[in-house]
Amino acid sequence: MQLYIKQMPTQGRPLLARDHTAWSRPDAVTLQERTIEHSTVTIAGNKPITIGQGYSTIAWILGDSGSWALPLRHERITSWENPIQKEAWQLQQVCENLPTRPISVWDSEYGCAPFVLKTSNIKADILVRLRSNLCLWGAPPPYSGKGRPRKHGDKFKLNEPSTWSEVTQSIEVTHPKLGRVKVSLWSNLHFRKTATRPMSLIRVECLDELGNLRVSKPLWLAWVGEEIPPLEVVWQLYLRRFTVDHWYRFLKQRLHWTLPKLSTPKQCERWSDLMPLMTWELWLAHDIVADNPLPWQKSQGNLTPGRVAQAMGGVFAVIGTPLEF
Repeated sequence: MQLYIKQMPTQGRPLLARDHTAWSRPDAVTLQERTIEHSTVTIAGNKPITIGQGYSTIAWILGDSGSWALPLRHERITSWENPIQKEAWQLQQVCENLPTRPISVWDSEYGCAPFVLKTSNIKADILVRLRSNLCLWGAPPPYSGKGRPRKHGDKFKLNEPSTWSEVTQSIEVTHPKLGRVKVSLWSNLHFRKTATRPMSLIRVECLDELGNLRVSKPLWLAWVGEEIPPLEVVWQLYLRRFTVDHWYRFLKQRLHWTLPKLSTPKQCERWSDLMPLMTWELWLAHDIVADNPLPWQKSQGNLTPGRVAQAMGGVFAVIGTPLEF
């Protein structure tokens, strides 16, 4: 990990994204440490689960666009761990080696009190998606002088506008892809079990030309940490989280991560350790390779990981192999 971090820029705040995925092994009945994992590829009528091994990843997201996600940690979730425990530990390990405080983006699985509590001592700001049926609480009123001081204020239920307090800030912006977007901010809210760690709540709505909702469900985000970035910027940081999903697809389809039928968890881990190394090698080579599109592909200026891998034959032809030295 230290080798990867040395390649990161020293200026600006790094943007980290996390996710976890399954290496499906339903037929490997003798493979130890198999667990029940979520799967997006299912048979109609079946539950979206599979039997295999889960892997957790924290990646550095490059720039404001593109599909480059450079993994800093990519490790197996053991049978005695859960994704929240694993990701909190990985975030702690990464932040201890970073020169500046990062911003990390998380999906709705981590929009809960246990995760907020487990990351309370980690030097990182968190932007996490929230499910629309959650209930938050406002700051308590001033102490009346009688009894125990209150920990919670008024209830704030995300799917019940009648419980919402006054908006702290609201803006409208025009996004090049999403069009007209309204962003609202509420300050100083918390989960019931995290009264000592307040957060800012953000609601993102896509509107049509008449100001009506173009998408039925708005996007709810929570900012937990130090000073929040400008409202027109912070919500767009979450959109970069999906770059990790692109990396997982590249990992499985182009680098053939889940193709080998290995016999032990240790063998699986050793093979998985090669995936970040190959990704970083492709990134370090993206400035020196020449695009080599297939006959049905268009030329690209900013090469994706797949296009760099497609062009690596020219690099190998120049540097040779160890047998030639």
